[in-house]
Amino acid sequence: MNSPKTPKTLTTNSDLVAQLHQLNLLVTAHNLDDLLARAATQRWSLRQLLEHVAGSEIEDLARRSLERRLAQARLGRFKPVADFDWHWPSKIDRPLLERALTLDFLTSASNLILCGSNGLGKTLLAKNIAHAAVLAGHSVLFRTAADLLADLDGDSPGLLRRKFRFYARPTLLVIDECGYLAYDAHAADLLFEIINHRYERNSILLTTNKAFKDWNTVFPNATCIAALLDRLTHHADVTLIEGTSYRVRESELEAAARRQKSERGPHAR
Repeated sequence: MNSPKTPKTLTTNSDLVAQLHQLNLLVTAHNLDDLLARAATQRWSLRQLLEHVAGSEIEDLARRSLERRLAQARLGRFKPVADFDWHWPSKIDRPLLERALTLDFLTSASNLILCGSNGLGKTLLAKNIAHAAVLAGHSVLFRTAADLLADLDGDSPGLLRRKFRFYARPTLLVIDECGYLAYDAHAADLLFEIINHRYERNSILLTTNKAFKDWNTVFPNATCIAALLDRLTHHADVTLIEGTSYRVRESELEAAARRQKSERGPHAR
């Protein structure tokens, strides 16, 4: 004779919440009571309930992925490209830069190099392109040349290999302000390795205030400059931005506004 089956223990809501957390279904776990009440009130079918759970979790997964990519990119604060005055530079290839904002160069692992003197918006444009890439689902790292080379300096060979793999992995690596400081030949070798690890695999966006013919002043006595530039500029768009610094213009406008206010008197609005 078969013995009677032991009745199954009912799962409490708190048990279910813990299980949902284990499965990383965080939105469902957090809103479980409200979700069950809504499903009962609106008489959802099992399919409707599952569709709602799946949709909510996918949306939350995308949000957390975006937050993680933004944190990893380290873009910091920046003005949107809508605030960029395309008419201020005396020379700028607007069609090329607007095309870069569509991220077409990432699909071919091409590079983009922005050359120009200080204060012409190279970093603003680079950060907006990087931000667009993050929003499109790409992995991005934004580093100044100084930060990048400082991170690599003095490491053991094993740690260096891991860091080269780390910097090779993202879809887009932005190296900002290359040329603002001078470095030794070892730094040039490190930068060459970064570029070489990404060559024809993933894109680099580099900003510099130096023409390539002057890079021997950035990396004096470095023997790898020719090979470095060869790999960097192969499959690359190089664009020159010329003009007067935006910061000089803003300072002049602010000074003019202060003069006008002073001339109108202390009670003027």
